[in-house]
Amino acid sequence: MNNSRRSFLRNSASLLALASLQSGRLQHWQFEKKRRVALIGTGWYGKSDLFRLMQVAPVDVVGLCDPDKNQLKNAASLIGERLGSNKEIATYGDYRQLLKNEQPEIVLIGSPDHWHALQAIESIQSGAHVYLQKPISVDVMEGEAILAAARKYNKTVQVGTQRRSTPHLVEAKRRFVDSGMLGKVHHAEMNCYYHMRNNSNPPLQEIPDYLDYEMWTGPAPLRPYDGLPHRGWWRAFMEYGNGIMGDMCIHMFDTVRWMLDLGWPEKISSTGGIYGSSPGKSNIADSQTAIFEYNKLNCVWQHRTWGTSADPEYPWAFKIYGENGTLCGSTMRYDFIPSGKGEKIHGDVLFEREKYPEDLREKDIELFAAPATRAHMQNFLSAIDNKSRPVADIEEGHISTASCILANISMKLGRPLQYDPVNKIVKGDPEATALLKRSYRSPWQHPDYQKI
Repeated sequence: MNNSRRSFLRNSASLLALASLQSGRLQHWQFEKKRRVALIGTGWYGKSDLFRLMQVAPVDVVGLCDPDKNQLKNAASLIGERLGSNKEIATYGDYRQLLKNEQPEIVLIGSPDHWHALQAIESIQSGAHVYLQKPISVDVMEGEAILAAARKYNKTVQVGTQRRSTPHLVEAKRRFVDSGMLGKVHHAEMNCYYHMRNNSNPPLQEIPDYLDYEMWTGPAPLRPYDGLPHRGWWRAFMEYGNGIMGDMCIHMFDTVRWMLDLGWPEKISSTGGIYGSSPGKSNIADSQTAIFEYNKLNCVWQHRTWGTSADPEYPWAFKIYGENGTLCGSTMRYDFIPSGKGEKIHGDVLFEREKYPEDLREKDIELFAAPATRAHMQNFLSAIDNKSRPVADIEEGHISTASCILANISMKLGRPLQYDPVNKIVKGDPEATALLKRSYRSPWQHPDYQKI
């Protein structure tokens, strides 16, 4: 390379760096291709996912959708500021209009759980690849339909179970599971002891003029309005999701399945209910135990939203018991405790504050999750470009989601269940099979995996 060429490249790089600094933000892009991206659901986590994507790839945000006009306006302002652009981002109250008008290449879905299936399927059918927050669905047949759509239209769908991309857990899997150090595994435990169930009892209120409550509710039952549902209140109700089982167990169960290369459980059983909470409107279980059975291996979940944690160092975590030791893991750390003699091996969460200083200025960011989500986005983009399956492919997300839903059905019916993913029935249990599909509120139509 001649000196003039080197000089040109050096000066060009300097100008680009200067322009980045002048815009008040540093680029850390790992991909060069600019993506046409839309976000459905502009609340806290929807914006967080988009910001993580913006940190690893150049994006053209072509549209935002939310039934809350105030939240939508605020999101457009924040996202425009992060983009460093004066371009006005198109905003919509109806995701169908966004998909029709903007034709995005990638759609991020951060809406409440009851909307995931319809929005994912229609995004796929419109030609987009999808980053879909967990759980992927509120019933098992919705998940089957999303999977069918992804495969029929040959689109990449990455599920937001980003523990599969969490740096210290990736390291733990490699060091202790893949290497054989843990040895044969016959038992795993997962838990959440956060006091996260909302026990309040707010009065009925007038629906604010900036919220399209009909559109927010969509296919779910229309509850009397008693406050903004999308600020976390919706998680208190089975009408919109699957409780703490669907919110928190899916992460840790999915992590254990990934660690141990497990597919569908052979049998699922669960017990629980509302045992220790004060009176309130919430109808999700505050106490629940579930067993996901495999051949000579049980994965046991427990959550409790009252009392103390069984292990204060691991309040939301998994523990895998092998013949040579125990691997404990959470969003914050891991510990390998060898059997017999030997020192405990410890690892901590990776923060990237120096590389991504903008993280420190982001309101409500989960700093521990930011590196994991960035890596998850990188894996998503690589899968799109290489036409390969991402680490949290829709099929994996479906297995983890459906297993948690089946645990709730088992708790409701008071008996163990065996799901047949080929015939899509609960073996020998017509009553449980009927519960694999929820009723939709008119005029919304439940997706049919056979008619995708």
